[in-house]
This record gives sequence, C-alpha cells and structure tokens, in this order.
Amino acid sequence: MKLGMARGEVYLRVSAILVLVLTACLVAFDTQTKVVFLSIEKKATYSDLDALKILVYVTSAAAAYNLLQLCKHTTCSRGNFRGSYMCMAWISLFLDQIAVYITFATNTASAGASMIAVTGSEAFQWLKVCDKFTRFCIQIGAAFLCGYIASILMALISTISAYKVFRMYSPKWFLRLKSK
Repeated sequence: MKLGMARGEVYLRVSAILVLVLTACLVAFDTQTKVVFLSIEKKATYSDLDALKILVYVTSAAAAYNLLQLCKHTTCSRGNFRGSYMCMAWISLFLDQIAVYITFATNTASAGASMIAVTGSEAFQWLKVCDKFTRFCIQIGAAFLCGYIASILMALISTISAYKVFRMYSPKWFLRLKSK
C-alpha cells in the first residue's frame, strides 16, 4: 500500500508539473497581432493584463515547488526518524495546501479579469478585445482549463499529504501519536 501511494504521488506530481508548465507556456507565449487602421498594428500579449503576468509567475513557482518536492521524495532516505518525519510531513501538507490555494485563486482571479476582455465594459468604454483577437482569447481559455486541471491534481497531492500526516495518529485518541 505504501509503495502504491508513493508511486501515485510521484505520478500526480509529474502530471501537475507538466500541466503547470503547459499553463505558463500557453499564457506567456500567446500573442496575436491585428491591423487596426491601414498600417497601424495592435498586438495582444499576456503582459497587457497584470493578472495574466501573475498567473505565469504563480504557475511557474508552483511547478518549481512540485519539482523540489519530487526531488525530496526521491532522494529522502527512509530512516527511523519519527519526529523528523512527522515534522516534514506537516510541513509538506502545509506547503501543498498553500500551493493548491494560491494556484486556484490566481487562476480564478485571472479568469475573472479576463472576462472583461470577453464582455467589455460600456461604463469604462472598454471594447470587447476577444472580438478582434479570437485566437489569443481561445488560447488563454485553454490555459485557464489547464490551470484548473493542475489545481485538481495538486488537491489530490494534498490529500495524500494529509493521509501521510494523520495516519501517524491514533484513531481512538484525538491527535495522539500511535504507539510503535
């Protein structure tokens, strides 16, 4: 059971890394240029919206964090350091939770900010950007989908981290360590 769960966590982390990198690349390398008037061109990039810049930074940081956790997982020795293992399990759970919440929140905030590009805002006299830059908007939408998939994968990783922490405690006594 332990080996299967460890292997599952490795697969989930590798999948999360790949999807997070895909999200960052889809957003960062998405550009589209249109001729607005005669020879005047307008270029749409991710740097036009600060929320998309933050999305690239957060997804890149989350991918790096998962890569570090993967390296820790593969190089960590399996000693009898119960106190050290318990401390590392709690820290991993805490960091996994932070990574999930920040990634999900950033993806949702970016999607909310990008809705103005889809719908426009007559009160501010902002035009619908997606009417002119449809390929750009479709690619950003695909990046949001990848971001939510990565959030789900990291939530599953967080569930495994929680299991690792709470399996050390007795089921009969609330938060009392199991005896050896």
